[in-house]
Amino acid sequence: MTATRRKNDALVGTAVVVVSSVMIALVLWLNQSTIGDRRDKVHVRARDVGSASLGSPVVIRGVKSGQIDQIALGDSGWVILRLALDRGVLLPPNPVVLLTSSSLFGEWQATITSIDGLPNNRDIRRNIDEAMVRAPSGVRSDTLPGALVPDIAQLTAVAGNIASDVAEVADRVRTAFDDEAARELRNSIRNIADLSAELKRTIARQSINLDTVSLDVRRGIRDLSIAAASIDSVARRLDASTSRGEITEIISTVQQASKEMLVAAEQVRMIFVDVSKTQERLDRTVATADTLMQKLNRGDGTIGLLINDPRLYQQSDSLVTDLRAMLADFRANPRRYINLRIF
Repeated sequence: MTATRRKNDALVGTAVVVVSSVMIALVLWLNQSTIGDRRDKVHVRARDVGSASLGSPVVIRGVKSGQIDQIALGDSGWVILRLALDRGVLLPPNPVVLLTSSSLFGEWQATITSIDGLPNNRDIRRNIDEAMVRAPSGVRSDTLPGALVPDIAQLTAVAGNIASDVAEVADRVRTAFDDEAARELRNSIRNIADLSAELKRTIARQSINLDTVSLDVRRGIRDLSIAAASIDSVARRLDASTSRGEITEIISTVQQASKEMLVAAEQVRMIFVDVSKTQERLDRTVATADTLMQKLNRGDGTIGLLINDPRLYQQSDSLVTDLRAMLADFRANPRRYINLRIF
C-alpha cells in the first residue's frame, strides 16, 4: 500500500514538473524570451510609441531580428524603448528606428533603417532630429533616435477630415457657381479663346511687319554705310585739298563770284525798275487807246463818223464807180480831156 502510494506521488510529481516545464517553455516561446543573456540590447528614444508593446518584433531590412523587451517613460516627455536584438545582427549605417503598424489587426513593429532611407515626411524627419542623442566626444552611445509613423487609423482619420473639408469646399463652390455663374464662366472661356485666336492672328501679321521693318532697317544700315564711306571719301579729299591750298583758292574765287553776283543783282534790280516804268507807260497807252476805241465805237469825231456812218461807204462806192467810168472814157477819148496846141 505504501509502495503504491509512493509510486503515485512520484508520477504526480513528475507530471507536475513536466507540465510546469512545458508551460514555462510555452510562455518563454510566446514572449520570445531567451534563457541567459544571449541578445544585444539597444535603447531607442522617441516622443511616442503608438500601439507598440512588449514583444513587438524588431525588423531590419524586412527580416525579424529581435523584439521590444522594455518600454518606459523618460525625462522631458520622451519614451525609452529597449530592443533585444539577436546575436550577430549588424545595424545599418547611421541607424534610426521607425515605429510602424505591421498589419490591419493592430500589430506593430520597430523597423531599424538608415537615416538616408527615411520616408519623405517632414514630421518624421523633425522627430528624428529632435530624438537624436549626441554622445560626448570619444564615448559611443547605443541610444538610437526613433519616430512614430502614422498608422492606418490615423491616416483614415486625417483622410476623413480632408474628405469633410473637400465636401464643405465643394458645397461652397456649388453654392457660388450656380447655372448663371457657369454660363458666365463658359462665356468668359469662349471670349478668352476668341481673344487668343485674335492675338495669334495679330502676332502673325506683326511678325510679317517685323520682317519688313527688319529688312528696311538692314537696307537703311547699308545705305548709311555707303553714305559714311562717301563722307569719309569727301573728308579725305577736303583734307588733301586743304593741305595743297586749294580750299583757300576756292574761297577766294567764291568771294569774287559773290561780289560779281551782287553787281549783277544791282543791274537786274535797275532793269526791273525800268521795266516797271515801261509797264506804267504801256498801261497808260493802253488806257488811252481803249478810250479812243470807245469814242470811235460811239461815233464821236470825224473818224468815228467815218467808221460808223454807212453813207460814207455807199458814197465811196459811187465815187469809185464814177472814177472807173471816167478812166474808161479818158482812155477812149483822151482828146476830150487833153487839148494840146503847138504854136
